[in-house]
Amino acid sequence: METTLPSGRIRVRPRSHANTVLQATLIVLALLTVYGLITIDTRNINVVTAFGDMLNNFRIVLFEARLKNLSWLDLFRELMITVALGLLTTVFGAIIAFFLALLAAQNLAPRRVNDAVKIVMALIRAVPTVLWVLFFAVTAGLGSVAAVIGMTFHSVGYLVKAYAETFEELDAGVLEALRASGANWWQTVFQAVVPSSASALLSWTFVRFEINFSVAIAMGATAGAGGIGFNMFMASAFYLDLRELGIFTYAVLIFAILLEWSATRLKETVGVKRPA
Repeated sequence: METTLPSGRIRVRPRSHANTVLQATLIVLALLTVYGLITIDTRNINVVTAFGDMLNNFRIVLFEARLKNLSWLDLFRELMITVALGLLTTVFGAIIAFFLALLAAQNLAPRRVNDAVKIVMALIRAVPTVLWVLFFAVTAGLGSVAAVIGMTFHSVGYLVKAYAETFEELDAGVLEALRASGANWWQTVFQAVVPSSASALLSWTFVRFEINFSVAIAMGATAGAGGIGFNMFMASAFYLDLRELGIFTYAVLIFAILLEWSATRLKETVGVKRPA
């Protein structure tokens, strides 16, 4: 880390191999970006006209939004389908992740078990959610079933890491005291681990629900899972109805705002510290 010397000068940390690789990667990406912008073929594109059309489309979406193919009740039902997808995958993922996180925490399970669980979870997180959904769609078919399984898979990988790090931050003295008094592993978990980390677990779970709600919108179009995401896809790609797309966009934004408001109220009520 950078430190300040008594004279007021800043001592820069020494160059390391990791810093060199990171800087080289950023430079290469910047050069590739510049090269792509310079060599892009714009001979048949009027940039000024295209930019004007884009602004006009935004105007239609934001200021001329109205329903055409659905009723307001249908809109609410489609939004609730998307919410249900996000909530269902969050609940399934949280239950499975809780027990796996107990095995992934270094202060609760043997090192070999920790490493095995963490490696598997890292592999799961490395694969994007949409690929997991498409993978399960091969056997379950495109639809809500594949979406729920695929989203749950990725939720488990995310929450195991979050839960395990929460468990590892517990006071080691409390755990040792319980073990010394003769408490078995399950008693230690439910008398010390769960009460001490309940607020953090709830916070991470709520964060994952926010993520799953966003993912459910995309899965509605990508995997045919239904919900408001599928309607947004149809309105933009098939009907070319930007006005109806605007209504769907506003519905998602309003729910996202309500979700954030609920998270804030939850934080004030039970003292939950939301992760950054």
